[in-house]
Amino acid sequence: MTNYIEPAPIKDKENPLESMMSRFDRAAELLGISDEMYHILKAPRKQVTVGLPITMDNGKIKVFEGYRVIHSTILGPSKGGIRFDPGVHIDEVRALAAWMTWKCAVVDIPYGGAKGGIACNPREMSAGEMERLMRAYTLSMLDVFGPDKDIPAPDMGTGPREMAWLMDEYSKANGMTVHAVVTGKPLVLGGSVGRTEATGRGVTVTALAAMEKMRLNPYRASAAVQGFGNVGSYAALLLHERGVTVQAISDVTGAYYNPRGIDIEAAIAYRTKNKGLLEGFGDAEKITNEELLFLPVDVLVPAAKEDVITDENAANIQAKLIVEGANGPTSASADDIINEKGIMVVPDILANAGGVTVSYFEWVQNRIGYKWNLERINRRSDRILKDAFEKVYLTSQEYNVSMRLAAYIVAIDKVAKTYEFRGGF
Repeated sequence: MTNYIEPAPIKDKENPLESMMSRFDRAAELLGISDEMYHILKAPRKQVTVGLPITMDNGKIKVFEGYRVIHSTILGPSKGGIRFDPGVHIDEVRALAAWMTWKCAVVDIPYGGAKGGIACNPREMSAGEMERLMRAYTLSMLDVFGPDKDIPAPDMGTGPREMAWLMDEYSKANGMTVHAVVTGKPLVLGGSVGRTEATGRGVTVTALAAMEKMRLNPYRASAAVQGFGNVGSYAALLLHERGVTVQAISDVTGAYYNPRGIDIEAAIAYRTKNKGLLEGFGDAEKITNEELLFLPVDVLVPAAKEDVITDENAANIQAKLIVEGANGPTSASADDIINEKGIMVVPDILANAGGVTVSYFEWVQNRIGYKWNLERINRRSDRILKDAFEKVYLTSQEYNVSMRLAAYIVAIDKVAKTYEFRGGF
């Protein structure tokens, strides 16, 4: 018997592609780019959909649907993660691929944007099933992936283990070890120090840069972090280390609030011992994930999934600053409400670009066959993010627009100018 895993339908109201495109449209209009350039920048360069028949542990075959969308390669090889999640849908992958183009352009890294995904539930799969799925996906993408063409990385539901399988399968197919085909690998396979905490660190660096502009003293500031996965936990830990009182954290089990501040190291240790979940975490009052969004804190870090802040709840947010750890946590319909409330937003394509920055460093190290130490990685990534923040902030002042629109303006301007110089349409 063959089971076909049907990707979950996506609701129009929550469609991340629509959110991304509405912001893209406004930034393109402000920049005054031509209709021709608009359509060049809008269209993905390549979209690949594959059916992956996998033998499950019970001997039955299931067919999974996988995607890889290459949005742009004008700045360099495309870059983007591979997501294993039941909700993976082609529109979501297209939106995330475009986001990667703008993210790489904002932080001035020579990459285009891509994204991959497979509609599956990794929580219900064994390691063997996951390995067979990742290796089958890699084989189906041999003509797409490559150190100079398209460089995948981990995303939701995948990690260093899956990237090791991808690198091995690609290397076997090419008859040689190819480290630079993928980033986010284990250290022993050419991974980079600092990669695990890079996205959370970037959130902290950009949050502190924004707090400086707003004259918010970190030692007198409070924060709430929604999502306590890799990004959220490191962002919470590093904000805590810089003096910020982290009053609330959350995961799928709910949110945990303590106005005096949560001991983040203790929370991470508890989660590690408790099957990766915060369920039952003491010394904090349990509240809902939505209630966390409405706490009267200085800094709100949504680091979970898309569309947690919408036009239905944005008016209830009391934070002075939102720093987007996740991709697309704020729907486009909420932008005007947040702007009218005077809340500064460090947008996703800037705030969480620390991950792709250190992924770039991993790729560079693989290409030159040399390893950098953690101090050098952190110093260089911090500088890139601070410079990018400053450029976006100055652009927001120049155009009198939000930080989000300013980030899109910076990114679209860079990609459009590169097209114009390269020409040859």
